[in-house]
Amino acid sequence: MMSSESRTGSRGMASFDGLKREGSAPTEGAWKRLVRWLRRRLPMGLYARSLLIVVIPMVLLQSVVAFVFMERHWQLVTQRLSSAVTSDIAAIVDLITTFPREGDIDQIVRIARDQLDLNITVEPGGELPPPRPKPFFEILDQILSEEISSQIRRPFWIDTVGNSKIVEIRIKLEDDRILRVYARRNQAYASNTHIFLVWMVGASLVLLTIAILFLRGQIRPILALASAAESFGKGQKIDDFAPRGADEIRRAGLAFILMRERIERQIEQRTAMLTGVSHDLRTILTRFKLQLALVGNNPDLESLNQDVEDMQNMLEGYLAFARGEAEEDVGRLKLSELMARLAAEAELYGKILTTAIQGEDEIHVRPNAFTRLISNLASNAYRYARTVHIEARQSAKWLIITVDDDGPGIPERSREDVFKPFFRLDEARNLDSSGTGLGLAVARDIARSHGGNVTLADSPLGGLRATVRVPT
Repeated sequence: MMSSESRTGSRGMASFDGLKREGSAPTEGAWKRLVRWLRRRLPMGLYARSLLIVVIPMVLLQSVVAFVFMERHWQLVTQRLSSAVTSDIAAIVDLITTFPREGDIDQIVRIARDQLDLNITVEPGGELPPPRPKPFFEILDQILSEEISSQIRRPFWIDTVGNSKIVEIRIKLEDDRILRVYARRNQAYASNTHIFLVWMVGASLVLLTIAILFLRGQIRPILALASAAESFGKGQKIDDFAPRGADEIRRAGLAFILMRERIERQIEQRTAMLTGVSHDLRTILTRFKLQLALVGNNPDLESLNQDVEDMQNMLEGYLAFARGEAEEDVGRLKLSELMARLAAEAELYGKILTTAIQGEDEIHVRPNAFTRLISNLASNAYRYARTVHIEARQSAKWLIITVDDDGPGIPERSREDVFKPFFRLDEARNLDSSGTGLGLAVARDIARSHGGNVTLADSPLGGLRATVRVPT
């Protein structure tokens, strides 16, 4: 049996593990939120991200170098210069204290001016002014004050702000006299430090310019490949694409060309096969119709005549689906003209149609194919609904067309199945006896050939909403 101590220890370890998991959960959540925030803020383009890969390390390196330089070199040089100036001032104070007579002080002033490059005056009686506010960059003020305190050990007052080229130092002597010292700033301060920063920033800008030029040359083949793939997805011809750039980009471009050729061959083979089959069946149907015509008007053969007509319509639908509009070039189509054509069809069917257009009226698509796409969706709505509303919205990136109706709709579980070729619904929104089950399949096929898609959802009118979304 397990002892009570062992059981207690096990419970303690379990409690510790539970607390550890509870403590790590908020940390993981915060980390994920930080990653999502950075992902939203960072640029998405390859060129911008590549530029960041070059710029960020360069900026970090310069920041570290500048920090180390400011903290070490700049501070060390300033400290040594300030120490030298303070030593000269300490020597002058010692001379004034040792030779306090007026004639001796004049000689000390001359020696300070000629030999030490310091302008000094000795004023009888007086008090030091109140301390001046510290400057923003107080490295000189701080180091010079520390050197005067450690070497001279007398009350003092300094001004490093008033005149940018002169540093004024006042020291109170033992007999209440004030020693005023005027020194050039570069005697106590490393004033040429900015030259290093200018050279560092200038060199970085030159290197960054060279990197940008090289990056543009490397990114351009990738953008050409992306543009070619996008154009092929929209069904546009791309005859001028050739792989360029680095070996990996050339391999990707060559793989894209081979893939495009395989897809085109497959489409051609499918079209040729279905065209040949449909042609052979059409010949047989023509013989059927001729034989039925020779028999004459026989009521018993009416159903057979109807079957022949249905087969003829099905063959036309198969040919249209297999042929598609792949050979059509991209052109311009006006949405207003398309809406007018759909309004004429609605009037022919005796339906109520309302339309709305937002954005530009002209779109760049394959005109015949796109007209057939919208006509198929509108005809499907006319067949089962009384009221239909078609709205087109064109933005800088997308063209969205919605077709709403007040018909019986399509169950959600069947909304993807209706896009399959030859699929028929058994419910209220079933195709009529003359249909082929290709209307929505053709519509989605055309939309995807433009780089978009067709989806179905519930309509605000109570029926079905068909949404066409293609890139502009």
